[in-house]
Order: sequence, then structure tokens, then C-alpha cells
Amino acid sequence: MNFKKSIFLLIGICTSLLSSAQVGGNNTYEFLNLPISARLTALGGNNISTRDNDLNVALANPALLTDSMDNNVSLSYINYFADVNYGYVAYAKKIKNIGMFGAGLQYLDYGKFTRADEIGNTDGTFSANEMCLSLSYARSVLDSNLFVGASLKTIYSNLESYTSWGSALDIGATYIRPKKDFALGLVIKNIGRQWTTYSGSKEKLPFEVQIGFSKKPKHVPFRFSVVYENLEKWDLTYVDPANPVATVDPLTGEEIKQNKYKIFGDKLMRHMVFGGEFIITKNFFLRAGYNYQRRKELKIPEKRGMTGFSFGFGLRIYKFHFSYGRAVYHLAGATNNFSISFDINSFYKKTTKANL
Repeated sequence: MNFKKSIFLLIGICTSLLSSAQVGGNNTYEFLNLPISARLTALGGNNISTRDNDLNVALANPALLTDSMDNNVSLSYINYFADVNYGYVAYAKKIKNIGMFGAGLQYLDYGKFTRADEIGNTDGTFSANEMCLSLSYARSVLDSNLFVGASLKTIYSNLESYTSWGSALDIGATYIRPKKDFALGLVIKNIGRQWTTYSGSKEKLPFEVQIGFSKKPKHVPFRFSVVYENLEKWDLTYVDPANPVATVDPLTGEEIKQNKYKIFGDKLMRHMVFGGEFIITKNFFLRAGYNYQRRKELKIPEKRGMTGFSFGFGLRIYKFHFSYGRAVYHLAGATNNFSISFDINSFYKKTTKANL
């Protein structure tokens, strides 16, 4: 399958499944959009195209499951905000002549809360947590450089005495050009529904379409990636009702003209996530990322700081691959993400028969 046909196929899959959708804050099970691994955290929160032997990246796009991940295990732990913790454990297995399979369990623990009535009388404590069990499958299309994959997810949420069940499907595709060190990825996330509700009203899942690419320039020890998120919705801006944008000059009473190119650029950039990896050696990597939407929504105008930026590293020691990612969400703090992965096969010594 040639390059042009593969591109048209990816675009066709995408456009055939587009539908109106909304972003953060308007859906249930929003925890599904949290960056799971340390590598993804360091790369701005997302990467759907880098195809290597890292199971942590395959969590973002099921089509990134590769044969080299056979019998691999990955574990992640994230120290989030306000005593909130979440993590992930994943395993991949190759079945000959069928394809790659993966299984993962994502959990989020909100911690303990004090139970109180409407006038402030306390009555013990309660907890809240959410989980997602995913089963994934991936394989190449007609032994070409186009790979497809899917993840079926079962979702459980428990908020005090309220519980909810749901299911979702992720569909992914990746096209690679090995000689050019180029990869193009497409993911359609969270196609599904809420089966049981918290209080009788069904809510939408955080449906989203993403497209992105990764490229390593020739003879340069650096790989960069770009992800375009929320392809199904153009305008991601949010106007605070308590602080609306001024449209009239308070002194002259004249209309304030808006720069249409600046507005267009702002709306475009809100979809973009940028990441880069410096390949110092085959066992050590430095990573950095930038999330424009995160910076625009969470920065403080008087002191923007590093909001929206992220960084981290990857280190291979013996048979283990360690990763660390730190993302700055706000001046109030940042998140720390730790991941470790290893190949179970590497712990078994290969034996050969002695020549007699």
C-alpha cells in the first residue's frame, strides 16, 4: 500500500466517524483523558504516533502495539493534586499468525472526604475512585506499513454512594515510513455509552478524534512529535462569564476591533500538543513538551511561569526501563509521573544443547 493511499484511508476513517462532541467538563469519565505514562506526561500529555518498543506509548494508540512488546509489562504511578493518585498496569502478548494483544487496568483514587449534611454536621468519611479495564488488539494491514488497532474498555466509577458503569471503544491506525523515520497516527477515542448512571441522567463520554505525526530528522539525535487533538470540534475557547472579553472601549465607547488572524491562530493552537525527545544514548533520553491549551486555560496573566510546559527523561538500567515526567499545570504545583517497564522474556536464560 503506497503512501498516498494510506493517507486517504486514514482521513476516510476519521471523517466517517466524526460527530459533534464537547470537551472537558461536559462529559462523564473525564479521567480517561489523563496522561497515563511518564513518557506521555513529559511529551506534553499526548503522543499517538511514535512506534517503538515502549508499551507506555501504545496506551495512547492501540495501533502502536508492536511485536517487540511481546511479554512486556508496564507500571505507572502519578502523584496528582490534592491527595489524588492514579496509575496504570499493562501487559502485552503476541499470538502467532493472529496479532498483538494487550490488557491494561487504569485506576484513579480521589482519597478520603468528610461526609457532611447541608448545615455542616459531619458523619464520618467516604471515598471516591474510578477504574478502566481495557483489552487491545493490533496488527498490520496486508503486511504493509499500515497498522490498525482497537481497545475495548469497561469503565467503573464510584463517587460516595453513587456508582456508574460504562463501556467505550478506541480505534487507532498508524502509518510508518521506516527509511524516513516518519510515522502518522490517528485515534478515535471513547466511542461508547454510559450503561448505568449516578442519579438517573445519562451523560456523554469524552469522545475525541486525534491525529498526529512523529519525525526523526536524518543524522540528528532528536525526534519531535505533534498531535492535533479534538479534531471533531474547532472552537475550544472558553469565556469566563465573570470576566468576559471586552468588545467596547470603556473610554471612547468605540468597538474594539478583533484581529481575525490572531483569533484563528489561537483557536488552531489550542488543538496542538508538541513533544520532543533528545536521544543522548541508546539508554538515556531527555524529553520536553508544550501544551498550548493547558497554558491558556490555567495560567495566571500576572505571572504565567512554566504553565503548559513539561519535561522528563527515560533511562534503561539492566533489564528495566525507567521514565519520569513532570507537567506544570499551574503556579500552585505540578504533577509527577513515574513509569517502569520490562520484558519478562529477558529474565529467562536461553539454553543450548551441548555438542556431543
